[in-house]
Amino acid sequence: MRSLRLSLFLFVVGLAAGCGSSSSTPTSPTTPVTSAPAPATGTQNVSIVVNSQGLGSQAYRPNPLTVAIGTTVRWTNDDSIPHTSTSNTGVWSSGTLSPGDHFDFMFQAAGTFTYHCTIHPGMTGSVVVQ
Repeated sequence: MRSLRLSLFLFVVGLAAGCGSSSSTPTSPTTPVTSAPAPATGTQNVSIVVNSQGLGSQAYRPNPLTVAIGTTVRWTNDDSIPHTSTSNTGVWSSGTLSPGDHFDFMFQAAGTFTYHCTIHPGMTGSVVVQ
């Protein structure tokens, strides 16, 4: 009986040792898997400039603005009268921005996004997301 227990013990120890062993053969380094770049997490600023109501495509600066997917764009009204940043396709709407106010929107898809001021429709801009 004692030799049976010893044999069983050695068998179990042998199995455990075999499961945890590692090869001593050197392995070659693996090539890292590449995937899409991580989304940006920063903020890019757009100024609604002074006297912008008559500046057309120069009312928002910079214009156009090119950003990476995941970037937040912050529009700040640096003018002395209210304005908006409103997507031409309804993706976002800042509502009325009084002087000094700002509006943030995070772009989560690639494309070109055009926008305007609903108060002064001649004010136009675009954000290119890559």
